[in-house]
Amino acid sequence: MPVILVVEDEELLQSFVADALHDGGFEAVIASSGEEAVTLLKAHHSEYRALVTDIDLKGKMEGWEVAQHAREIHPEFPIVYMSGAAAADWTSKGVPNSVMLSKPFAPAQLLTALANLLNSGTPTT
Repeated sequence: MPVILVVEDEELLQSFVADALHDGGFEAVIASSGEEAVTLLKAHHSEYRALVTDIDLKGKMEGWEVAQHAREIHPEFPIVYMSGAAAADWTSKGVPNSVMLSKPFAPAQLLTALANLLNSGTPTT
């Protein structure tokens, strides 16, 4: 089962995203801050197939920065951004091989975005 790192600081949204991923055949690992996500990425980067991150996180680090750290580890790492307000910044701050989902979104939108990113990238063996 592919493992997806999810960065979200609101418990309700953590459950929503984890349930959607589980229903789509993925396993979710939840980080509640950008700092926690970067620590997990550095320690276990080979375990994760993609990153799903909120943009506006509590703490010092935003989702944009988490994505940059992920790309420093693996340049083609698939990233799905989630945002209620910062979606307009995606074109300037987002990275290639990424998708922006504006909140609220349906579980199917998340799964479609992930499937498109995972299927368009270079195959990993």
